[in-house]
Amino acid sequence: MPRIFGVDIPKAKRTDVALCYLYGVGPFMAKQICAEAGIDPVKRAKDLSDEEVAKITNTLQKGQYKIEGDLRRDISQNIKRLMDIGAYRGMRHKKGLPVRGQRTKTNARTRKGPRRTNMAIAKKTDK
Repeated sequence: MPRIFGVDIPKAKRTDVALCYLYGVGPFMAKQICAEAGIDPVKRAKDLSDEEVAKITNTLQKGQYKIEGDLRRDISQNIKRLMDIGAYRGMRHKKGLPVRGQRTKTNARTRKGPRRTNMAIAKKTDK
């Protein structure tokens, strides 16, 4: 199983599809990387030689592509910057609410977590 940037890419998949398992690499960028490295995108990942894996790694390290740790760090720094300056989006991130204008009266359970019932109110209605 080839490892690129500390990520095991699936060996049974085509090279262009397997590269999509790297964070920040989509189908278009995967095809670009294969073309730049001079590797056939239809070739299976298990058939890649060590030299071809090294070519892909060198292509990614040239600095043109931002993937894995660098991309995750940049995204978290951008979110932290929004929180520090007190922007509306930053406040939504702090509170754990949807950031992009979705409704919260219903739905938004993914961001808000499971429902928490107020037990004091529930006991009053029983009496």
